[in-house]
Amino acid sequence: MQYTQLGRTGLSVSRLCLGTMNFGPQTTEPDSYAIMDKALELGINFFDTADVYGWKFGEGITEQIIGRWFAQGGGRREKVVLATKVYNKMVEWPNGRGLSALHIKQSVESSLRRLKTDTIDLYQMHHIDRATPWEEIWQAMEQLVQQGKILYVGSSNFAGWHITQANYIAKQRSFLGLVSEQSLYNLNARTIELEVIPACQALGLGLIPWSPLAGGLLGGALQKASAGRRASEQMQKAIDKNRSKLEKYEDLCKTLGEGPADVGLAWLLNNPVVTAPIIGPRTIEQFTGSLRALEIKLSAETLKQLDEIWPGPGGAAPEAYAW
Repeated sequence: MQYTQLGRTGLSVSRLCLGTMNFGPQTTEPDSYAIMDKALELGINFFDTADVYGWKFGEGITEQIIGRWFAQGGGRREKVVLATKVYNKMVEWPNGRGLSALHIKQSVESSLRRLKTDTIDLYQMHHIDRATPWEEIWQAMEQLVQQGKILYVGSSNFAGWHITQANYIAKQRSFLGLVSEQSLYNLNARTIELEVIPACQALGLGLIPWSPLAGGLLGGALQKASAGRRASEQMQKAIDKNRSKLEKYEDLCKTLGEGPADVGLAWLLNNPVVTAPIIGPRTIEQFTGSLRALEIKLSAETLKQLDEIWPGPGGAAPEAYAW
């Protein structure tokens, strides 16, 4: 397994991050255990979850599954860099969502209980809260760090200016601030190249891409469709919209002798700001199949061809749209 530092921190994490969103709704608890055990066996030490995963209101199903897996012992908790999230509504009450100091305090206590652990290694804000001042958010996070309940703070789905504002105020408070940003990023969704990626580069945040294969679109969608596998209505619409691009993409992957999913992940890993794409397997076979991406080195010519098939916004702002 390959490792890198999480942003500007000294924390070593694997170049692939195990996403757990399917644990519970689509993957049984025993199969979830098997995937996590396999992850450790393969050297993947970076696990990502969220309080709302499991999608049963207020229950935190996925965190509970991870907590019961930790409780089996065998050094499971000690070997994992554990990331979870706060923001979304977990209780039916006025302060049941957002990033107020009260909601942060209540949410971290609930996540710690479900995860059966004393510390969350990376506590990520799942979305920006425009109603809560940064002074309040950072005071709450500072207290949690002092109490040993969290170690690092990350963001998710933030704009570039949110990241900059957050870390400017954190620096004024002599606090480490954000060390990572989790964003939608893949060959078919490159908007963050305008300002989020430049902000991460400038301020030392590690980028953790979610949906690295565009929900399966970049995982050989045409091949699977031709093999008679049923696609959801949403996926079929995405295939129809991007058919010409997908044909060129999958042909290029054939020429390279690599699977489309592996090329899509390798493209992300080629970007130095990317810490670890989040892979969210439903089965252990899907999980182990993702490892090939770590071995692929894309040439400059291949990267150019991928840009031609899946053009980005034109680079960083403002050059992407100004002279």
